[in-house]
Amino acid sequence: MAWPWLSCLLLLTLMVSVEANVAPTFSGNMTRVNLPEDLPVGSEAFWLVAQDQDQDSLTYGISGQYAYFFTVTPATGEVMLASPLDYETLYLFAVTISVSDSHNNPVRKEMQVIVEDRNDNAPVFQNSGFSTSINETLPVGSLVFSVLAKDQDTGSAGAVVYSIEKVIPSNGESQHLFRIFPNGSIVLNGSLSYNNKSAFYQLELRACDSGGLYNNVFTIQCSSPVFLSISVVDQPDLDPQFIREFYSATVAEDTPQGTSVLKVEAVDSDKGINEPVIYSISNSTRPGWFAIKSDGVIMVNGSLDREQLLEEDEEVKVQVMATETKPNIYGQEAKVSIWVTLTVTDVNDHQPEFYNCSLLACTFTPQEAQVNFTGYVDEHASTRIPIDDLTMVVYDPDKGNNGTFLLSLGGPDAEAFSVSPERAAGSSDVQVLVRAPAMVDYERKTVMLVQVMATDSVSGNSSVALVTIHLRDINDHRPTFPHSLYNIRVWEHSANGTVVTNSIHAFDPDTGEGGRITYSLLPGNGAEIFKVDPNSGMVTVRNSVLLDREKQAEYYLTLQATDGGNLSASTTLHIILLDINDNWPVVSGSYNIFVQEEDGDVLISLQAQDNDQPNTNNSRLHFSLLPGPYSHNFSVGPDTGILRNLGPLDREAIEPTLGGRIVLTVLVADCGMPVLSTGVNVTINVEDINDNLPIFNQSIYSFSVKERDPGKLVGVVKAWDADQTEANNRISFSLTGSGANNFLLQGLVLESGGAGGFLWLPADVSLDYETQASFSLTLSAENPDPHGKEARAQVLVAVEDVNDEPPTLDSASLQGIRVAENGSQHGLVAELVPQDVDTMAQLEVQLVNTICTKAGVNVGSLCYGWFSVLANGSVVINQSEAIDYETCDLVTLVVRANDLTTDPRFQAYSDNGSLAITIEDTNDNAPYFLPDNKTFVIIPELVVPNQQVASVQARDNDSGNNGAILFSILQVDFIAKDGAMIPFQGFFRVSTSSEANLFIGNIELVTNLDSTLQGTYQVTVQAQDRPSVGPAQEAKITLNLFTVDQSYRVRLQFSMNKEEVGANMEEITAALVQATRTTVYVVSIQDIESTVRARGRSYLDAYFVFSNGSALTLDELSVMIRNDQDSLTQLLQLGLVVLGSQESQESDLPKLLTNVIIGLGVALLLTIVIMTTALMCTRKSYRRKLRATKAAKEARRTAPGVMPSVSAIPGTNMYTTERANPVLNLPTKDLSFESQSSSSDLDHMSLNSLDDNSVDVEKNEEKIKKEPTHSPTEQDGEPLSVVLSGRKTGTGGQQEKLSFTNAGLDTTDL
Repeated sequence: MAWPWLSCLLLLTLMVSVEANVAPTFSGNMTRVNLPEDLPVGSEAFWLVAQDQDQDSLTYGISGQYAYFFTVTPATGEVMLASPLDYETLYLFAVTISVSDSHNNPVRKEMQVIVEDRNDNAPVFQNSGFSTSINETLPVGSLVFSVLAKDQDTGSAGAVVYSIEKVIPSNGESQHLFRIFPNGSIVLNGSLSYNNKSAFYQLELRACDSGGLYNNVFTIQCSSPVFLSISVVDQPDLDPQFIREFYSATVAEDTPQGTSVLKVEAVDSDKGINEPVIYSISNSTRPGWFAIKSDGVIMVNGSLDREQLLEEDEEVKVQVMATETKPNIYGQEAKVSIWVTLTVTDVNDHQPEFYNCSLLACTFTPQEAQVNFTGYVDEHASTRIPIDDLTMVVYDPDKGNNGTFLLSLGGPDAEAFSVSPERAAGSSDVQVLVRAPAMVDYERKTVMLVQVMATDSVSGNSSVALVTIHLRDINDHRPTFPHSLYNIRVWEHSANGTVVTNSIHAFDPDTGEGGRITYSLLPGNGAEIFKVDPNSGMVTVRNSVLLDREKQAEYYLTLQATDGGNLSASTTLHIILLDINDNWPVVSGSYNIFVQEEDGDVLISLQAQDNDQPNTNNSRLHFSLLPGPYSHNFSVGPDTGILRNLGPLDREAIEPTLGGRIVLTVLVADCGMPVLSTGVNVTINVEDINDNLPIFNQSIYSFSVKERDPGKLVGVVKAWDADQTEANNRISFSLTGSGANNFLLQGLVLESGGAGGFLWLPADVSLDYETQASFSLTLSAENPDPHGKEARAQVLVAVEDVNDEPPTLDSASLQGIRVAENGSQHGLVAELVPQDVDTMAQLEVQLVNTICTKAGVNVGSLCYGWFSVLANGSVVINQSEAIDYETCDLVTLVVRANDLTTDPRFQAYSDNGSLAITIEDTNDNAPYFLPDNKTFVIIPELVVPNQQVASVQARDNDSGNNGAILFSILQVDFIAKDGAMIPFQGFFRVSTSSEANLFIGNIELVTNLDSTLQGTYQVTVQAQDRPSVGPAQEAKITLNLFTVDQSYRVRLQFSMNKEEVGANMEEITAALVQATRTTVYVVSIQDIESTVRARGRSYLDAYFVFSNGSALTLDELSVMIRNDQDSLTQLLQLGLVVLGSQESQESDLPKLLTNVIIGLGVALLLTIVIMTTALMCTRKSYRRKLRATKAAKEARRTAPGVMPSVSAIPGTNMYTTERANPVLNLPTKDLSFESQSSSSDLDHMSLNSLDDNSVDVEKNEEKIKKEPTHSPTEQDGEPLSVVLSGRKTGTGGQQEKLSFTNAGLDTTDL
């Protein structure tokens, strides 16, 4: 009887203990955690840390909509990442963390999870294919194309940097032909040439971010390459070119006019244009001979004559000009020229002609042409003896075969002679030779006639010349001279051997030796000077020196002729010496005079003579001035020898180094051949007078000097005085004019007649550009001329502005502008105008800062890069597509003007100016639905008309009406479980509401739904904005509304009343969600009537629905709860006692009544049986005592630590694990409870067998018989606690913590 009282005391003690236990608390920093998005799945995310004053074992958990991202170790609080994070999709979410000490309700707290961005995205080009065309004359630095790449990352990881990876063609020059700016603008970095470089380029572009952390490594992400195709458009900037470097042709000289000779061809060097070309002849060595057509064909335009081109290699040079029909890009004619060589070929248009000359001396002029010739030959001369004194040449100007001719003889005496050569070409000497000596007989015929015929070998045309041949007889008689006196003339001082005469012969008709004549000079005057050839009778000079006309002018010689018979005859030779010019003119006296310049005159008579024959050219004298520096100022009488000046003499025209002295050379020459001359110097001293003014080397001097710079040299002036004496050429300077007192002029003698003036700023004078920017002064130069004349020059002094004023920005150019967003505008949007009062200012505009604001709030760097400010002040849109009103509605460009040439001593920058760019909103954003992981389930028995069954959320990044959203239902379809689709209209409606910029569409039921339908309602909702201008944009989403019928309704019984269950509803739902991973829909919470025999005091009806609309059955729910020990423990702590379906539990009442009736009958029967068996108790009790005594003995024999081989399981009536307590779900090995229990049917049923899916707590009242313990003084503990405490130490020494505190499972009474 003491055991029940002891149990009550222990229970009161336990209750006091529990009530005094304090719930754990989370650490203060358990409100927020930052996690990088690249944290690997399975890695440690963070730790849950809580404190418990009671030092209880803590169990940690995570729940909520986003709890699937993590897994938590309940015992330690270590949280591992279970699902990958993505900053771009979800950068902030909340989870519910919980901690339990197994004594108090779990402590829950919301924790914010902030996902940190990592460089996990590469830039993406907005387009993948690009192409453009540019002119080849595009200036360097011009914009070629613009690209845009976006990176979803933030910070430097989202800052895009562009690069050109490769340029095709990939030669060295092309690699740097293009340059890309940070804003994606590609500009030309070098010159293009369609013809000389390439007509096409392909650029491989790549966009990389600026780098950021990714997997704890600084990583730069790059996009896939894209290719930009650039076509170069040819421009007419090149001259045409002839397709050949040299043109030549031949044309016959008789070619008719208009005949085509040659075609030249030129093409436009601009291959992409190929402009037509016209031709013309710009020059020719024979103008008029040729012309050219417009198509480049050269034709004969006049008569041709090859023979006129003999000195020009028979060629005509023609310069052909090819000109394009249109001017080039510079407005000039595009043309090119080439010399064409046309060779004129010969035709047989001439016949041979005869000329009386020797071949080497022939000029073949018409005057030399002759048809009658004369020659001489001795009678009976031998064969092939040529005719004497015959000089005949035949000439045919034609070429080659056309100039070849045949020679033959004709006439009465042709048989006696022959001609040589018989065939010749071009030109040839012609000889007539003796052919038949017998026919050449002086006694028969003294003159013989022959005709020489020259016949063209091609044309047959011929010419005829008549040759008269005089025969010479042989001496066969006494020599006789034809004349008794011969007058002969010979030049004085003729060279020894000079023939005086060879034409004086004695005649002797004899033949043979008798006809041989010997000549001799008889002694007398001149015999020592002349001699005669004894055989020929030729008289020659013996002594040239003695043959001097000036000593003896005439000689008489006797010439004797003696034949072989010693017969002789004589004749007198009267030799007259002819004068030769062998005496030089002789000048008498020397000539040196003084004369004053300007007024002085020169008059000199030169005296000279010549000893040659008077009154002949040899003695006639001629006076002339030899060329000299000053000979043009004088003249000399050619016959008189009087020297005069031609005009006034100027001392200053004489080279100063000569000191005014002019030396003339007069040449005195005779008129003989050769001309003999003698030179004589005439010195004329010109005296200087002061007749010249100074002359400046410039009429205007321009100097410049910086303002505020005293003591500086301004410039140097120079002047010269042409007078050549120091007394006359000294120069002094003076300076006059407005502002002349600001300058000093210092003179300096440079050289004879020259002076320099150095113009200085005084040390105490500083010029001011703003006061006077320039000075115009008069510079005077004068010399000591008593007349007081002076020379003047103008001096212009420009004061250079010192760049000391800072630039300014034109306020009018800073007026605000408006730019529409989202690519609506491109290019130039404003022009900032810098100004500077300085003259040499070189201004540029610089961007100092960019301020991005949205609704008056600074939003940082979001608008950086939207606009660029060029150096010339142009404000251009840099990233048109990136301009976004929703991000930034006002861009303020802070700019300033910079003067690049400002003097370093002064400020170069202007004050900062601001250009406000208002971004105008356009309806460029379509509404978008916010992601929602909610599952919408319709339970027909729960929903009623006008009840909300689902909702959507949407935003529109535009503003005003552009961002206002109106929801509408476009379509409703019902998808049955068999897949059939049934359209439904009018069953649902949607209402629109908004909170700030969030628009909510609440979907409500219009009418009751058919609860017999099983399937899914697909509701298509449209979100449409309402712009005031332009078309509306829209977005659509389809919601699945799952239906669940009553067969999935599950009832849970609790040991608490409905108010307590309702108060713990949040914890109960969280535990059920954690165990089932479903959404729990609670239908109702009701108390169980006290008249009903039930294990619980209240029940909760609910549906367990997955996100796909499927629901859990009772069996599935039971399995899932049993598999999640943490949730099961928490549910037991919250009072869960029975798990079953509504139908099964409602059917227990009739069964209970039936069992009561049966129980009463059984009780009556048992009373009879007990009375019958009571008699047997005494005997059975005796036997039991005997067995107990025996068992005690066996126990004392058993060694400590030895356990029976069969395990008994507390709370069961079985020894095996098949019927073990399913609530504990512990194998026998883990229970470590080794006592045996009876297998009698009297053993009690399982404490909480779920064979009928219920937790039976009424068995608490039954008593379990126990064998006595070895220590009767020790109080027995609660059996289940004993079992669990025995389980704490396993084979491995490890402890496993369990938190079962359900009072309904107290087995103490067992």
